[in-house]
Amino acid sequence: MAKNRAIVMLSTSHSCVDIYQGAVAALVPFFVAEHAYSYAAVSGIVLAASLLSSVAQPVFGLLTDRWAMPWLLPVSTILAGLGIALSGLSGSYAMTLAFVAVSGIGVAAYHPESARVARLVSQGSHSAMGWFALGGNLGFAAAPLMVTVVIATDGLHLSPLLMVPALAGSVLCLPVLRAVRKSALGGDGVIVGTNIDDKASFVKLSLAVAFRSIAFVGLSTFIALYAQQRMGGNVTAGTTALFVLYLGGAVGSVLGGSLAGRWDRVTVAGWSYLCTVAAIAGIVFVPGPALYMFIALASVGLYVPFSLHVTLGQDYLPTRVGTAAGITLGLTVSVGGLATPVIGSIADATSLRTALTPLILMPALSWLLLRTLPEPVPSRPRGDRPRSSADDPVVSRRR
Repeated sequence: MAKNRAIVMLSTSHSCVDIYQGAVAALVPFFVAEHAYSYAAVSGIVLAASLLSSVAQPVFGLLTDRWAMPWLLPVSTILAGLGIALSGLSGSYAMTLAFVAVSGIGVAAYHPESARVARLVSQGSHSAMGWFALGGNLGFAAAPLMVTVVIATDGLHLSPLLMVPALAGSVLCLPVLRAVRKSALGGDGVIVGTNIDDKASFVKLSLAVAFRSIAFVGLSTFIALYAQQRMGGNVTAGTTALFVLYLGGAVGSVLGGSLAGRWDRVTVAGWSYLCTVAAIAGIVFVPGPALYMFIALASVGLYVPFSLHVTLGQDYLPTRVGTAAGITLGLTVSVGGLATPVIGSIADATSLRTALTPLILMPALSWLLLRTLPEPVPSRPRGDRPRSSADDPVVSRRR
């Protein structure tokens, strides 16, 4: 299978999984309307799904580093969709919470293994990993549209229809896994590196990702309300701001991989964060319609490093690539969700502008951390010797 075709299929599969991350929040209005859940109750559902998915990802990373689990890609995709599909069928809060938790586990199980497989089929290409990350971003952004089209038609009893993307995504995984297995048995596409973990650099990178997460989740949570206030209470202004934020993220994901093909990843990510400081400052302080330009710049700046974080983490921990992906894609991202209530409390006590001002510091802190990081020697594909099934990177791990 051609590398580009495999990445497109994996990216589409990634989109089909991440659509269920965004679906939880999109279902909240329907849970309130049909099941009469309180705001606190639906907030608990969203928080539980987010935290469970984020915290479980490093666990699955550890497992996939130790044992062969290529089957996780199709199975976890089905699990992510099944939980959301069943969540609308029960009026019991406990059952709804349980089904959403099942979906969160599916999302968590998918990412470490898929990031490792994407690294194999892309042969270490930063641009290809950018396209892989783009799939997840598009899926997350498409979730509200999918949920609204399906559920608003005739209520939550149609939620089983939300299973369709999961079925499609699981099918798309299969030919990629077969191609990777065939390539490995033939001696091609094997990833080798220094086999020396740089744990100190990985910790610094994880902190940088956490600060980035606080900035992005804070903006995505409050930017619609902030734009609405700035534009005289216009609801459309808020919706437009959120759309621009998501669109900029899609552009940034692809741009990051392309830029890393010309300059090293640490440099690209560092300059991106430095530009983001100015962009968020523009969001907070510059009046008028220029707000949308600064939202776009901030979104691009925050997403240029996104796929680079994954490959940097894998190169800092070459013997634990699943764990590295689980942390950079999962655990550190949850920090943004934990910081959101703090931002909201500050906004209640002062103003939304005051609450968003500290977000200017977040990419600055990420930049300072990246300045201390070395550019690791990336793992490279090697196909210079015959291989047995015991060497298959899909079915075995370094121990």
